[in-house]
Amino acid sequence: METVVNQFTPLPLETRTAIPTDAAAHHLNRKPQTLRTWACLENGPIRPVRINGRLAWSVADLLALLNGEVMQ
Repeated sequence: METVVNQFTPLPLETRTAIPTDAAAHHLNRKPQTLRTWACLENGPIRPVRINGRLAWSVADLLALLNGEVMQ
């Protein structure tokens, strides 16, 4: 049986300003499709930015959400 290695950088140690959907979903304990739905319907607690057609989620917004802050 193979061991799965955690490939995601801990959010407080993240050096990028925005991270891809799979990493954001991991930190929020949600499935990536949930975040894609938030982006499509614009009804989630945070909004992504689009970089070359791909979704990127702000690390600052993710940290604020995880700390219980309400996003505007």
